[in-house]
Amino acid sequence: MKYLRIINFMIISILAISCQEDDLGLEDISVPTNLIINTDVSTDGSGIVNFNVSADNAFTYQFNFEDGSKETSLDGTLEKRFTRIGLNQYLVTVVAYGKGGVSSSRSIEVEVESTFDDPETKQFLTGGSSKTWYIASAVSGHLGVGPRLDPGSGEVRADDEYFSAAAEFGPECFYDDEMIFSLTNEGDIKYVYNDFGETFVQWSLTPQFGGNGNQFQDECLAVGASDDIAVSLIPASSGISEDLSTGTSIQLSGNAFIAYYVDNSEYEVLEINENFMYLRVIQGNDPALAWYIKLTTNADGSVVSDRSEEPGFQSQFTTEVWSDEFEGDALDTDKWNYAIGNGENGWGNGEAQYYTDAEDNVKVQDGHLIITAKREAESGFDFTSARITTKDKYEFTYGRVEVRAKLAEGQGTWPAIWMLGEGWPEESWPGVGEMDIMEFVGNDPDRISSAIHYTGNSGGDAIVGEVTGVDDVTSEFHVYEVEWTEDKITFFMDGVNHLEFDNSDATPFNDDFYLLLNVAMGGSLGGTIADDFQESSMEVDYIRVFQ
Repeated sequence: MKYLRIINFMIISILAISCQEDDLGLEDISVPTNLIINTDVSTDGSGIVNFNVSADNAFTYQFNFEDGSKETSLDGTLEKRFTRIGLNQYLVTVVAYGKGGVSSSRSIEVEVESTFDDPETKQFLTGGSSKTWYIASAVSGHLGVGPRLDPGSGEVRADDEYFSAAAEFGPECFYDDEMIFSLTNEGDIKYVYNDFGETFVQWSLTPQFGGNGNQFQDECLAVGASDDIAVSLIPASSGISEDLSTGTSIQLSGNAFIAYYVDNSEYEVLEINENFMYLRVIQGNDPALAWYIKLTTNADGSVVSDRSEEPGFQSQFTTEVWSDEFEGDALDTDKWNYAIGNGENGWGNGEAQYYTDAEDNVKVQDGHLIITAKREAESGFDFTSARITTKDKYEFTYGRVEVRAKLAEGQGTWPAIWMLGEGWPEESWPGVGEMDIMEFVGNDPDRISSAIHYTGNSGGDAIVGEVTGVDDVTSEFHVYEVEWTEDKITFFMDGVNHLEFDNSDATPFNDDFYLLLNVAMGGSLGGTIADDFQESSMEVDYIRVFQ
């Protein structure tokens, strides 16, 4: 590695004497003096700074960083990776400890550049605000171990050859853990680990915490939870191929860890999406071993992963043919129309809102489409919102639609992601057909539904599938999909199928349809609107069509 410069800082020491035992003599006190801090700052965009610290009469050094993290070094050397993107200055305080607990400290500023960025992993990890992860206890392989290198070829391995746990194999101290990753206003990641009194510890490491150290007998021990730990996303260095890893590692400050204690704080992210994370970590006292941990956002330990988790399903549609990533600063009217008004009888549902094209109701900001329903008088209605469509601008027959969204909340809200036959409104509904990719009502916040409407199967007689027990669809993004072929229409939430419909020549689902996004208020499905409701938004990260 190339280094920009060596900075030598030497300032007169400030004495800080800690509490001493009553019988400690002055001859036992050694005040560290002549504290010198050398830094080697990388120039390759890695953000790495190597510290080399020395002081007379010092036997250990503590490095305090401005993000709250701390590192200890016995010999005064430390490698630290700074991960804030761009060229930034960081304040570092070094404390040198001498005999009797006395100390001297110095603060310096280092300027270092970091170019590594993985916004997708950061978003999945934190949900853009805060996300709680659990051990994926309900699936096999949620804990595994194998050799770090292939014994024959010496190549890096990415599988757990020795041991892959069956579902629910472990103790409660393992399965009740909560791992919380949060995003600060400054864009930094913080980590909180709740172990509720005990942590599951790998057997060879149990003596550190008063355990027995019996071979292959992992134990539940009081290790200590972690709070407000600094997290860095860094380039993975294992050498695992791109098709088996994201290329990113999670680096926790200090000695923090994720759920199962193996004496390491760096976890390579092999796979991550909205609800599933697969990690690889090298055991600290036995670097020949690699451990594998599967996490989920479901408290019951079940996994909602991609369609690869669903045996036998493979999408027929893999080529992206149309999309909107909402990356600009305004809605793309080459792709979308605004639906204005309340329609006839609240668009046929008795809805209480008036749809507008005002920025307060629909806008593109920070890479998201934001549709906001508000308590606001307009044209004789008490609420405003927005509804946009691709009618006459993008219509298609058969394909897969994928939408990543976070939903509006509150009693009376009714956000929807759906499709209508291109003949509407010129042709009558439900004869033109309707596919509801996602519907959610704030009065039933634990349920997501999808539906098929056509002649003889509409309104209260629609064909409906649902996902129940959801608790974060208004606080975190999820992926909603429909796979539409001439034989079958299948609906998914985060890759899990919850409705299948057998298509045929007798249905209207063999002609062009167009896309709609909206947030309704009240009506036949939205129900009673809360008296204190003011406003709420649906945020859409992207919408993509594959054929």
